[in-house]
Amino acid sequence: MSGQRQAYIAALKWHMDIGADALWDSAPVDATAMPELRAMLPPKAAPDAGQSNKKNAPAMILGAAEAHKQALQSAIHADSLEALRTVIEEFEGIPLKKTAMNMVFSSGDPSAKIMIIGDAPGADDDQNGQAFSGIEGALLDKIIGTINLSREGSAAQEPVYMTHMVNWRPPGGRSLNEGEIMACLPFVEKHIALIKPDFLIFCGGPVAKTLLGRAESISRLRGKILSYSPLSQGLFEAAPAPIACIATYDTSYIMKTPAQKRLVWQDMLTIERHIQSEESAPHNINVTEP
Repeated sequence: MSGQRQAYIAALKWHMDIGADALWDSAPVDATAMPELRAMLPPKAAPDAGQSNKKNAPAMILGAAEAHKQALQSAIHADSLEALRTVIEEFEGIPLKKTAMNMVFSSGDPSAKIMIIGDAPGADDDQNGQAFSGIEGALLDKIIGTINLSREGSAAQEPVYMTHMVNWRPPGGRSLNEGEIMACLPFVEKHIALIKPDFLIFCGGPVAKTLLGRAESISRLRGKILSYSPLSQGLFEAAPAPIACIATYDTSYIMKTPAQKRLVWQDMLTIERHIQSEESAPHNINVTEP
């Protein structure tokens, strides 16, 4: 029964994640016990040859190329953050929009020279529509605060701007699939171009590998200054200048694996050294990638 109970809990959590917060009736109903509903179910088909090999294969992502093309055309004409927010809100090429509670656009100071990008919004982000909020956002604030960075900025702290590669939370917080990432790639690359940061921080493996166009794991990409250039063909008339960047672990991972906090701390020190070196010798990207 424990396995069944966990399955029921997971199903309930999924419904809560997509915004189902009210019951139709005060008493639960066993729909499987209703003969009229059982009669509506189609008969089970006998498995054909190779069925067992196909059942665990990933589902095809239908319309991914068309969604990417639509996002690209919309992003091209977004000449301000307000315009970009509008086209993302109106974008119908990604099913995540139908299950998320809110489109999560950003947080922090749009005039900041440091931009932080995560994979996808978390549960708290989805609920209030703000990037990097809740417990994970508070942890990120503490992490970047160690090197005198903050969302708002102050006399003692440099401001940062935060967003996600995909602006809608996947149901249940599952991993993003390739179709979802590619559909939203033009949006995040235009977002970067509009902010014009001097430095990028990629939080998590999917965002780092996607925006860097690399196949290595986050454990191999993190810890060194790399160079980002846009990958979306046709998004810009002239290719923007490369931007220095670093990849590090995301907050959800280090909350589950506290031992990795020391590596994130090392990444923060690398960022701090880079910022200090740029202040003394601007316009040079000291890339340490092989």
